[in-house]
Amino acid sequence: MAEEKILVVDDETGIVALCERLLRKAGFVVHAFSNPTQALEFLEQEPVHLLLVDIRMPGMDGFEVLTKARERQPDLAVVVMTGYGTVETAIETLRRGADGLILKPFESGTELVEGVEFALAENRRKRDAHRVQTLRPLFDVTRQLFSETEPSRLQNLLLEAVTGHLQCQHAALYQVNSQEPILRLVRSRGNPPDESQANRQDGPLIEAVRSGSPACILGDGPGNLQNRTLLRESGYGSLVCAPVKHKDEHRLLVAARDLGENPLSEADLEMLVVLAHQAAVALENARLYSELRSYVRQVEESQRMLIQAEKMATAGRLTASIAHEINNPLQSVQNCLHLASRAELTEDARHEYMTLAKEELDRLMSTVQRMLDFYRPGAVGRKLVDINQLIERVLLLLGRELETKKVRVHTQLSQQLSQPMVVRDQIQQVLINLILNASEAMPEGGDVYIETRQRRTGIEIVVEDTGTGVQPGDREKIFEPFVSTKESGTGLGLTVSYGIITAHGGSLELVPGRQKGACFRILLPAGSPSIEQV
Repeated sequence: MAEEKILVVDDETGIVALCERLLRKAGFVVHAFSNPTQALEFLEQEPVHLLLVDIRMPGMDGFEVLTKARERQPDLAVVVMTGYGTVETAIETLRRGADGLILKPFESGTELVEGVEFALAENRRKRDAHRVQTLRPLFDVTRQLFSETEPSRLQNLLLEAVTGHLQCQHAALYQVNSQEPILRLVRSRGNPPDESQANRQDGPLIEAVRSGSPACILGDGPGNLQNRTLLRESGYGSLVCAPVKHKDEHRLLVAARDLGENPLSEADLEMLVVLAHQAAVALENARLYSELRSYVRQVEESQRMLIQAEKMATAGRLTASIAHEINNPLQSVQNCLHLASRAELTEDARHEYMTLAKEELDRLMSTVQRMLDFYRPGAVGRKLVDINQLIERVLLLLGRELETKKVRVHTQLSQQLSQPMVVRDQIQQVLINLILNASEAMPEGGDVYIETRQRRTGIEIVVEDTGTGVQPGDREKIFEPFVSTKESGTGLGLTVSYGIITAHGGSLELVPGRQKGACFRILLPAGSPSIEQV
């Protein structure tokens, strides 16, 4: 309160002195005048918070002082004093927009101070409400502008905001050539100046671009006569424009009303300037988003092309591998049949060649069957399976062979396992492949460790050996078809196993282990997940 300034105007010096004393005692800063003209001159130089004015004064009454004071300071709070408290006076006071009415003479200083404090509080409330009312639409427009990232839709939103808030029919956004003042129409609503009108070198738009300052042109108002004439010739009664520069982009935002309509005001121009600056940032954001989307599309297209190229390369490698794997036994069969057809051969030699041919055919059939298993792992016959029992069954089937190869198996099987929904024979085939691979990696014998664990997402099976392990160069392609580190291997065992586990919604990985050999981890989802058809 101590910082609030009160201007007292009354032709009675006694009243002026009384008001000054009472208000200063209440903590206000007081400037008092008995001459209304001097008071108004003071208002042109110094801002005050409240005008306390008498209605009846010679030469200029209080209502006239109120009007002129508000012209100088629109947010000024006003309290009217009068010794003639009639209903007509009260009505006129309200009509003039005063915030309070105090009757003279004052019965006490309290009445005056309370009236002034109430008027100040009421004025603050009105100004706050007006500020919120003014800013809320601007916030809404700003939110809309910044939430749109597609440039053409953003431009439409901007012009819709201009015509809506300025209540005009015509609006346009121009791009400004940075080298010379040439305007290119980007987007418009209604019937704004076209490019030929906008680019008149003696016209108001080019003038605004050159000066870099916003402009308000009224067809019937003050200002440049030529601009006013051009405006009327174009059919507009008023026009406002706001040039704005953001980074390297120069734009001009224009709004216009027709002849015969209420002209656009300085307040409308200020609103246009605010919208222009907000739009400049929003348009820059939209441009960056557009570039980002274009870049993402290019990356996606590049990835698609790379994937397609890799698919073609994989198909080529697979075709070559298949041809190689099938051609070798076929050549062997052909050679054996050719040799067996020689007349000078003994029956024992001919039988030996035929046996060799049969063995090669069996190997060929086995390879083809493994290929079919890889491409059609199947998704039928799924049941809930006890994985621990299945592991024990596999070890029983392989027990004699493992014992012969001096392979010792160590198991650590969790008793808290859930049962996955799987094809029993296929999971058994995967376990057999992994255990046999481990035994073949230890020609002099060794140890295989099998462990099961319950995980949050399913069941984990780990098969680890103490063999030679997998060389770093082979790790990335170990699950590819026809890739084998064994001389007699087809390179399809791990590929088929990988396909089976993947078809069950799980994963098969080569992971770092605790031993020096290879460590494979199987993850199977628990319960009955949706089964992928492969």
